Formats: sequence, C-alpha cells, structure tokens
Amino acid sequence: MSGWLAIAGLGPGDDRLVTPEVSAALAEATDVVGYIPYVARVAPREGLRLHPSDNRVELDRARAALAMAAEGRRVVVVSSGDPGVFAMASAVFEALEGRADWQALDIRVLPGITAMLAAAAAAGAPLGHDFCCINLSDNLKPWEIIETRLRHAARADFAMAFYNPRSASRPEGFVKALATLREECGPNRLITFARAVSTPEQRLTTVTLGEATPEMADMRTVVILGNSATRRVGRWVYSPRSAK
Repeated sequence: MSGWLAIAGLGPGDDRLVTPEVSAALAEATDVVGYIPYVARVAPREGLRLHPSDNRVELDRARAALAMAAEGRRVVVVSSGDPGVFAMASAVFEALEGRADWQALDIRVLPGITAMLAAAAAAGAPLGHDFCCINLSDNLKPWEIIETRLRHAARADFAMAFYNPRSASRPEGFVKALATLREECGPNRLITFARAVSTPEQRLTTVTLGEATPEMADMRTVVILGNSATRRVGRWVYSPRSAK
C-alpha cells in the first residue's frame, strides 16, 4: 500500500504551537479529515481535499480516513491539542478492529500540545507534581463513573485537569463536579479556569474551590484543580515537586 494515515494534533489554538512534524505531514497530505473547526485551521492549497464533519461521528470519520489511505491517498486526521487525549487517535484504532487489511497501513500518531499543558504553562506549574486528567463529558460514560474518578483522584491528592467541563445542553454536570470536589477537598483548594488558551481570547482566572462557580467554565475552558500543596507565588500558581 502506497497510502498512509497520520493522526495529528494541531495544538491548543496558536499556529506557533503546531509541531514541525505535523506541519510536514500536512504539506504532504492529499486529504485532511476532521471536525469542522479543526479542518478550518488547515490552509487550503491545490491538490488538497478537505473533509470536515460533525463532532459526533468520530468512528465514521476514522473509517472514511482509513478507506482513503487504503486507496493510496496520504491522509491526515486532525484533532486539536494532542490526538491521543480525548481525540481521534483512539477512534482510528477502534475502527481498525476486525479489519486486518487496514492494519497493514502505514499509520502514525503525531503528538501535539494539548490544552491541559498549554493552560498549565500559562498559569505557572499547577501540574508540577503527580496529576491526572478527567473528561467531564458524560456523552460516552455515565456520570457515576465520572464521580467515582473525581472522588478517588481527590483522595489520592492528585492535581486534576478537566476537559469539557460545562456544555450548554447539560450544564448540571459541572455543578455536580464542583460539589463533589468541595466535599472531598474542602473550600480552600486552588482552581484555575483557562479559557481559549493560546488564542487572542485567552482568559485565566484562579480562585479557591469555595469561590468557584459553574459559570466560570464552558466547553472552551480547561479547568485545573491543584493538590493540597498547590499555592500562589506572585501572579502564578504552582505545585511543589515534593510530597510529604
């Protein structure tokens, strides 16, 4: 097979944060596949076909990309941030199951700077010690699993980064998440809301859990909750490298 498939991360928003490896793959591609706003970030050029699609058809998108690569085309599946963090890499490998013919393809995952890391860098170093990352969307898992993971991560004293905190259609999930975190961590834990990180609309707000309100987050916001040792230094927030 002469075609190939690259699953690429476009970073959190600023074009300067797209890696040279991803830029090189896009320069060689015949086809770019992805969610509508992510494909819109790829500059059109002669010989390049763009295939934007809705956000809830990940498996269909992955199968279409694999089929094009099997036809000999050079395909880049784009995600924001890193493709392996709540993004298209998992969908592509899920689509490979049961298709031995596609498993012979040249497939590469090209990492990117995910929003969690860009947000942490903008805030200082809130993920400077052990941390975990939790997707608060209950589209693909029930709320009970999310709550269990929140409680266990809090009891283990991890710093936590949260993706998809508060959708317009289901805002009650983040209300419950904040209540659970206050129950487990108390009101004084530092929490940072990083909206539209690395773009001109970037806004960072750090408050305590007791001061946090659900309205501080939307689907363009990454939320970072510190551990019990996380503290402020000047205008920054950081988690010490040691634990007691």
